[in-house]
Amino acid sequence: MINKAFSFCCTCLLLLVSLFANAQENQNQNTETGPVNEFFRSNGKIYVIVGVLLIIFIGIVIFLIALDRKITRLEQRENIHGK
Repeated sequence: MINKAFSFCCTCLLLLVSLFANAQENQNQNTETGPVNEFFRSNGKIYVIVGVLLIIFIGIVIFLIALDRKITRLEQRENIHGK
């Protein structure tokens, strides 16, 4: 169980590092700026959008981890009673 958690944490860490590296790369380049992007950036709302998406993603990950634990417990219970 600890190995799964460690593996998951390492995967998330690598994903975040690559995400931030990509964000820094795109910041230095001229990206497309439309009226919607300019509006969100000028009002600071882009951080709200990123925050909401991050909260949703974290919620889904927590739900999947809890579901995996429940399934593992059911499988173990079935293996004990099934033999």
